[in-house]
Amino acid sequence: MALSPYLAAVRSKVGHDLLTLTAASILVYDEEGRLLLAEDAETGLWTLPGGAIDPEEAPADAAVRECYEETGLLVQIEALMGVFGGPEFLVTYPNMDAAYYTVIAFQARAIGGSHRADGVEVARLQYFHRSECDHIALSPSSRVVVQRAFSQGGHSYFAKPTWLPDQA
Repeated sequence: MALSPYLAAVRSKVGHDLLTLTAASILVYDEEGRLLLAEDAETGLWTLPGGAIDPEEAPADAAVRECYEETGLLVQIEALMGVFGGPEFLVTYPNMDAAYYTVIAFQARAIGGSHRADGVEVARLQYFHRSECDHIALSPSSRVVVQRAFSQGGHSYFAKPTWLPDQA
């Protein structure tokens, strides 16, 4: 996980303690309808391109920036895919940093750049059909988003609220 200067400064104060972060993910499909996934260089798990949103950065800009940094592809966002959170989005990194992510996922198409893994965060890139995604080592958070991506039917996703006030 490459840290922005902002996150590095926060981590220098809180150490490995849990941080709640907002992130952007990007879903890029090829002409065959396959989804682009990135193999995380640290964990070996497949993930969606994306990362933390910097202070004062718009979520869509973060998604485009992260995709370009990690994959070399310049993308144009076409739709809001959904907003995600839950237990699958609680991560403890190999260095023991703990983070909980609320993820804003966008659907996009490649409009330029060159298809290449950055070699730092991403070891390799590959497009996958829906059926293949069930049989690869996806990160828990990416699995949630990918399952929704292939089944959403054109509607933005969010988990329906379950919270109710105490009835005393």
